[in-house]
Amino acid sequence: MFTFFIRFNSLWCIFMHMLSTRCEEHGFDFYALRLIILLLTEHLIAEMERIVHEDKTFEKVVYAEKVVKGREFQSCSFINCDFSNSEFYYSKFMDCKFDGCNLSMMKLSESTVNNVTFSNSKILGVNFSECQDFLFSVMFDSCILDYSSFQGKKMLKTKFIRTSMKEVNLNKTNLSSSLFDQTDLSGALFEATNLSSANLISAYGFAIDPELNIIKKASFSQHGLAGLLARYQINIV
Repeated sequence: MFTFFIRFNSLWCIFMHMLSTRCEEHGFDFYALRLIILLLTEHLIAEMERIVHEDKTFEKVVYAEKVVKGREFQSCSFINCDFSNSEFYYSKFMDCKFDGCNLSMMKLSESTVNNVTFSNSKILGVNFSECQDFLFSVMFDSCILDYSSFQGKKMLKTKFIRTSMKEVNLNKTNLSSSLFDQTDLSGALFEATNLSSANLISAYGFAIDPELNIIKKASFSQHGLAGLLARYQINIV
């Protein structure tokens, strides 16, 4: 689907040249025909933009810095794709999987992200706070999420596995019963964050103020105690 547009542009130029030649031979109004074809083409592209993709696999698609609006992906897989600096406005990703993708600085304004799994992917600086709150649910495994933001999102029981979350914004995020397994939280922002019953036993690098966050029944290892007492400036030996 995405490579179609690249091929289409080349074929379009060839077609216009052939059409011009034929119109001269038969005395047709080339510009009138060209206008009609352009209008039909714009309509076709508009229709394609509204296509709902179901159970499709997109592999090695390069769509960096492209803008898409109103596209729907249901039960689709994205493998080794490059969506860096792309913009997917008012789109829907339902029951999708991203594996080995580059999604850095991708914009998802007003998009629905429901039951989406990210694995082995680079997701630097993505503001998930701009996604629709309704049905928002994600899972990350072996990803780089550095400098991204989930501020204000409701993300109960979310799994972060072997993931780098350096300087991620988790302020006012509800992460109750979530799992941070072997996850690097260095410099991550925690303020008014709900971590009740969350599992941070193997997480590391975090600094969480118990007085500013909800940590009731959350689980930490002995090594993680220093991250809970940082504000008190005490030495733990």
